[in-house]
Order: sequence, then C-alpha cells, then structure tokens
Amino acid sequence: MIRRGAPALWLSCPFGVRLRPVRKRESADGVTVNAVAGTHVVTLGLDLDEERRGGCLGFAVQREDHTEDERTWMTGMKTFAETDPHLGGQVSSREHPFQSFQWADYSAKPGHRYTYNVIPLHGEPAALEEGPRASVEVTTETEVGATHSVFFNRGSVATQEYARRFQNKAPPELTGDFQLAALNWLQRGLLDALRGFIGRAKGSDFALHGAIYEFQWKGALEALRDAAASGADVNIVYDGIEGDKHPKPANEAAIEAAGIGTSCHCRPRTTGTIMHNKFLVLSQKGKPVAVWTGSTNWTLNGIFGQMNCGHIVEDEATATSFLEYWKELGTNPKPSKETAWMAEHNPLPPDPLDADIAAVFSPHAKDQPVLERYRDLASGAADALMMTFAFGMNDLFKEVYRNDDAVLRFALMEQAGVGRTAEQIRQEEEAIQEIRARPNVVVAIGNRIVTNSFDRWLAEMPGMGEHVDWVHTKFMLVDPLSESPTIVTGSANFSGASANTNNENMLVIRGDKRAADIYVGEFMRLYSHYAFREAVAIAKANGETDFQPSNLAPDESWQTEYFEPGNDRFTRRRYFAQTA
Repeated sequence: MIRRGAPALWLSCPFGVRLRPVRKRESADGVTVNAVAGTHVVTLGLDLDEERRGGCLGFAVQREDHTEDERTWMTGMKTFAETDPHLGGQVSSREHPFQSFQWADYSAKPGHRYTYNVIPLHGEPAALEEGPRASVEVTTETEVGATHSVFFNRGSVATQEYARRFQNKAPPELTGDFQLAALNWLQRGLLDALRGFIGRAKGSDFALHGAIYEFQWKGALEALRDAAASGADVNIVYDGIEGDKHPKPANEAAIEAAGIGTSCHCRPRTTGTIMHNKFLVLSQKGKPVAVWTGSTNWTLNGIFGQMNCGHIVEDEATATSFLEYWKELGTNPKPSKETAWMAEHNPLPPDPLDADIAAVFSPHAKDQPVLERYRDLASGAADALMMTFAFGMNDLFKEVYRNDDAVLRFALMEQAGVGRTAEQIRQEEEAIQEIRARPNVVVAIGNRIVTNSFDRWLAEMPGMGEHVDWVHTKFMLVDPLSESPTIVTGSANFSGASANTNNENMLVIRGDKRAADIYVGEFMRLYSHYAFREAVAIAKANGETDFQPSNLAPDESWQTEYFEPGNDRFTRRRYFAQTA
C-alpha cells in the first residue's frame, strides 16, 4: 500500500517484493558459490571440491549487471609479483585472482539483477587458464521494505575509494558541486532517507515526535521546519544537559540558525546522564505508524563521517511503544522515576523471543539484566555471531567469545583497550588478544593511520566528543544466514552505561532474512576495512614506511589454511559457502 504523503523515495519500489532470490547457492563441476544479496553489498562464499583444488591460483569473478546491461571483471588490490605492472590501484581478477574463499562486491546497487560468474584460474601467473565455472544469479534488495527499511552510509570505511574519487581532499576543502558530490557519495542515501521520512509528515493529519542526542545538521532541521510549515505537529526533545561533554550549545545554536524554534516544539532534556537517542515517530490522525531509529547523530560526522545506519520500522505497535517512551522523556524525569517507568512499561524481551520485533529502552535499573539478556542472545548462536563494539568489549561478551565450540564469531572494535589507566588498557588488550587467538574467532580493530587527508579530516573535525572515528553503529547479528536470524540494533553500545544509565533505544528483530542480509553485507564491508587498517598498522610496526598489499602466492599454497581445521579461515570458508 502506498502511504499518502510519502515522498518519491517511498514510491520508487514495491514494498518487500523479492523479484528473484537474494540468497542463492549453486554448485557446478566441483565449484560452489553461495550468494547473499543486501542492498549495496553482495557477499559470496566459495568452495572447491578436493579434486578441483590442485593448481588453483585463485578465483576470477565476472559480474553481469542485467539491469544496466553491463559485464565486467571485478577488481582487487593484490597482484602476482611476476606480472605486476606496478601501476597501483585496482587490477582485474582475471589477471590477478582473488585468493580467498569469501569475497564481497561492495559496488552493487539496490534492486539490480546480477549474475556472478566464479572461475577458478590455473596454470602460471603469466599464463592463467580458466577452469570450470559456477554462476549464481541474485537480485539485490531495495532499501525500502514492507516492515524494515535499512540505510547505511558509506562513511569512513570508504576512505581509499573516497581518496580516488575526490582528489584525496576532505569535504570542507572542496567547493561547489564537487563538495556536494562528495557529501552525497558519503551519505549513500542515509540523509535522503531521513529527509524522506520527515517529508511523509505533510499536513495537519501528521505528527512527528523525536528524541535526538546531537540535533545539528541543517538539512535535517530544515526538513522538520518544512513539515511544520505544512501543518504537521513537530515535537523534538534534544540533549540539553549542562556540561562540556554535552552537545547542548551546538544543538541550540543549530535550532536558532535553522529558524525552527517557533515552528517546531523543541525542548531540552536537562536531567539524567546522556539523552543518547536518535529516533522519530511518525503519526497519522493520532495513530503512530512508523519509527526512524538507528545510530546516526544529526551532525556532519554522524551522517557523512562515521559508519552509521538509519532503520525504519513500519509497525504500529513498535511506533506506539516509541511514542510512549518519548512522552516519558518529555516530562524531563529524574533518573529514579525513569527506571521505575522502565520496569513497568518496558519489560525486557522474553527469552526465548515470542515476538518478531521488541523495543528495549534505557535506562533500566541495575537489577534488570538488560545486558545479560543480550549476552544470552549472543551465546545462543548456533552457527555465527557478528557484533560491533565502539568502546571496547564488555566482560559479559568476552565470556561468549571464549566459548569452546565451532560457532564463527566476528567482533569489530574501535579499540581493544578502553581503560582509564595504562595498566587497565594493557589488560584489556591482552584479553582481546587471547580471545582472537581462538580458531573460530575473528577480531578486527580500528587503527588511526594517516594514509590520506580524509583520515586527518576525521581526526581534526569536532565530532561527538566520544572519540569514534570509523564505526559508530551498534548492532549484533545472531545466525544471520540462517532461516531465523536475530538482529539487535539501535543507539545503545553493548555496555553497562547504555543499559543502566543513558537514554537509549534498541530493536530486537527475529526472523527477518531481508534485514539480516542487508546488515551482514555491511558488517563484512566494515570487517574488510578494519582488516586493511590492521594490516597497515602491523606493517608500520615492522618498520615499513610505504605500505603495499602483499603479493599473491604464485601457486596453490594460499589454500592451505582454508582446509586445515583449527583456524578461522577454515571456519569462515564453511560458513559463508554453507558447506560441511
């Protein structure tokens, strides 16, 4: 059903329609390809039967875009030393194949029909020969869905590609249309989706109720102003808590600059610790119909810099629960009253889950085990767990990652050590090193490496005051490639403060494969970038001054770890290819 007043964004595609499979597994002549299509990412898990492994130097991947009638060889950065032209940049996988059993296309477009031809290459680097191929056809998800619509920006994980496209200059250094193009490329539809959601509130039948921590980006505030001018009732609670680490001055300056103080009802939250929410509830004729949530602060860094997401839920019950929470925030309650309200109105999601969507708000009292419930969800993974940690890993989740089993566990961390003292940081780093040494655990950690001016832009610009440079998303994926995945996503870090002190919101989503496919693709995009940063950090620690990716192996030796039980590559091959 088309919603009245919806902008063009909501009219551009059918809700939830899967024209062709977005998960597809094909095997041919001993070659297996398992494809999972999100919106902007298609993830391929690859495998070879034993008789096909001998002499295989890697995989060439050819993509056919049936939507735009294009065919191209996918590219990478690693090359054979023997045939490397030393030109730098991207090289064709037909000449320099991918030596991995898991690969992802990060240049896919939403709603496109693709065929991926995966071709093992044999012979010598200077004379590669094609073996039997396996092909898989998928259609990527549209960003807008019947219940869940998910939007990720490109953010800082696109550093290298940004440098190539925009002269290696930070957006503030660019001017005119070139600057607009850079910002548009970085937001990758995230800001458009936010403005589109706000734009649905057109006329006196509509209302918007929002709780925004950093309420500053002019374009978003102007969209609220336009909604109010159309007759919609616009109400915003923003973080107005006093203190150097709070955004009150910047929020109120932005409200004045955008001229929305009179047309929109903006009120500060002045009590509590941090009003860290970033949500909007859309109502029509007094009935809540949808909610925008996620990790995105309304700032330059939040929308264009850090990796962030916006998540829309088209569900009356969910929207109603957010509106009731908003009403409580609007009373500017003292923390003791707030935790009492949570205990009565927002009980923890049951274990096991009995609903497809559960909203969890904060702060709960410390005797209400919110974090323990997330721990239980994580520890219940049967096949795989993927989590982001912007501020270190809480001890409860260290327990999960130390489990002795065959579950593949990924963790993306902004930093390994977050203690207040050098000794605490050292202990944290040692704990993470011990966890990542396990054969079924993959940990990637962000590193501050000034490889170009875009990194320096992130370091210099005033951001959240929370020292997050790359990943700001907060989500957990439990068995994401299964028939019944679980997603936990929202504004809260998986920490004690987020559960018991801050104002936060999270969604626990059960059984939505469409949303899980989008999240898992973006998670792997994050992982690839973090892994690159770690490789650079290791190279620098070893005295290298000009980092270059290592060369490809000139023989089949690159396969060894993928077929030796007891290491994470073995586990990853079997999980992504969905093979025994």
